[in-house]
Amino acid sequence: MTSVRRRRLGRELRRLREAAGMTGEQVAAELECSASKISRMETGKVPVSPRDVRDVAAIYDVPDDLRDSLIELARESRQKDWWHAYADSVQPQMAVYLDMESEASEIRLYRAIRIPSLLRTAGYARATSVPAPVSGAQPEESQSVQLMMERQRRASDSTSKIWAVIHEAALRRQVGGPDVMRAQIEHLLARSAKPGISLQVIPLGTGAPVVMDTPFVIFKFPDRSDTDIVCVGYATGALWIEDAAEVRTYATLYRHLQAAALSPTDSAALMSSVLQDC
Repeated sequence: MTSVRRRRLGRELRRLREAAGMTGEQVAAELECSASKISRMETGKVPVSPRDVRDVAAIYDVPDDLRDSLIELARESRQKDWWHAYADSVQPQMAVYLDMESEASEIRLYRAIRIPSLLRTAGYARATSVPAPVSGAQPEESQSVQLMMERQRRASDSTSKIWAVIHEAALRRQVGGPDVMRAQIEHLLARSAKPGISLQVIPLGTGAPVVMDTPFVIFKFPDRSDTDIVCVGYATGALWIEDAAEVRTYATLYRHLQAAALSPTDSAALMSSVLQDC
């Protein structure tokens, strides 16, 4: 899976090549490079340098303003992202996820038995961390929590819309003890009251046909040329789905989950009720 900017740039380079009526082999011959390099550039498999963009733009006779915007996109796609400062806590799969999260205009989250990371407190995050197999790993765990808090801060400052559907079990499941859960639910109530966040809770009485165990996220992007992407989580990583038909299936599933959940107002009332039981 490649970054949003790299995918966008590659898609535009392919469109320009096809508009020029050229094959990848013909472009490669002009640039004296391999056809596989042209293919990797267009699929976002490799970073594209501003010089590469300038060279292909000349071959395709691209207008100056479009050429300059593509060169700038190439520069942006090669820059280190903000999470580089947390490199010790960010594996390749996570880096891709953070790129999608940062670029998305809408994020639709579903979690059954845990609170989504963008809505967790630091205490809840620490309580859900997997214990390190060796001593001396506490700084990395602390950095992971710092990364999560920075993600939340950036999400709050952005104009992106966050939709979250969770199960009541996530509220009643004791993580870190009563104090941690009270603080977590209070945080959810505060966050759900803010603009840009819609939080719905599926009550315990909801039937199994609607509820599912596997968490997933749907990313929607502001640029219409960037198709929606689904990330399905599992124990050792994530599955990225770009196929339009499969993405539509998950979008339909998400609507079913929302329909099975309480309204945001009733969800807040349920969270307040659970808070009293903590």
